[in-house]
Amino acid sequence: MDNPRPEKVAVVDEVRQRLSDAPAALLTEYRGLKVGEIADLRRSLRAAGGDYKIYKNTLVRFAARDLGLELEDLLTGPTGIAFAREDAVGVARALRDFGRANPALVLKGGVLGSRPLSADQARALADVPPREVLLARLAGGLAAPLQQLAGLLQALPRNLAYG
Repeated sequence: MDNPRPEKVAVVDEVRQRLSDAPAALLTEYRGLKVGEIADLRRSLRAAGGDYKIYKNTLVRFAARDLGLELEDLLTGPTGIAFAREDAVGVARALRDFGRANPALVLKGGVLGSRPLSADQARALADVPPREVLLARLAGGLAAPLQQLAGLLQALPRNLAYG
């Protein structure tokens, strides 16, 4: 950009900051959505721990280029960005659920950390179980061998008593 306006520089700085701070950013095409539907989308994303912003593609392109992110292919047509504040899975799930009710919302792809995601990978992110479920599975997996050992140690005196 040769001699950019200060407003545009501020927007590029904002996008750069949000992309670097967010654990994930998912890009969507919102063509065909009404203003009220976009407001509903923003509400559902806010409840899931995310934000939905619409920027000019060229300004996002400059910010992504500064950060070394591969978003060039995704920045075509009307593009909105869903930034995850904490839980990328929750934001992806909120986008998926909203997209089921409103097929005009199309998930294009995104970025998880600094790794680019295709549209299929972004959709798969929504299918990951919640954090609590994953922690419960981990705890169950760690506890199972100990429970088996306790059962074996208990079986020796029990079998002796039966005998």
